[in-house]
Amino acid sequence: MSKIAIFLADGFEEIEGLTSVDMCRRAGIEVTTVSVMETKKIMGSHKIPVEADAMFNEVNFDDMDLLLLPGGGLGTENLEKHAGLAELLKKADSQGKKLAAICAAPRVLGQLGLLNGIEATCYPGNEDKLKGAVLKNEKKAVRDGRFVTGKGMGASIEFAAEVISLLEGEEKAGEILKQIQFA
Repeated sequence: MSKIAIFLADGFEEIEGLTSVDMCRRAGIEVTTVSVMETKKIMGSHKIPVEADAMFNEVNFDDMDLLLLPGGGLGTENLEKHAGLAELLKKADSQGKKLAAICAAPRVLGQLGLLNGIEATCYPGNEDKLKGAVLKNEKKAVRDGRFVTGKGMGASIEFAAEVISLLEGEEKAGEILKQIQFA
């Protein structure tokens, strides 16, 4: 069974984060939501409170197969401010781990130099922060090798399906899309 960490910060876009949690758990992926704030209680961008499964410093990320960043303007800013997350992402990249980000959050990967030569998309207006990426903004979700990026809230289902496909295969992703009446 694949294991992933989804990082939550105050101001995260609820649909992006929780759609990924929901669909990945339906696919049998072990999901740990991780707070990068000072408490497990996170306030979403639309004032929906969510409690993370664990605090950043409580999680052993070594056995995670994929690290996922939901977007949201303030949520992305809070992810960018977390020095431990930046170090973790760089380490994960150097180890060849899978990385996923949606909406404004691909800029976290881009500013760390992790998207060089990688096809990616993001929420409009963040393209200049995807340093070295090959922009594919005509697509809602883009998978390139071990990277998955998504355009924004409206791409949440396609984004999560690409994450599932990357980890568990296209057949499993198709099963989940049918289950939720999307395909």
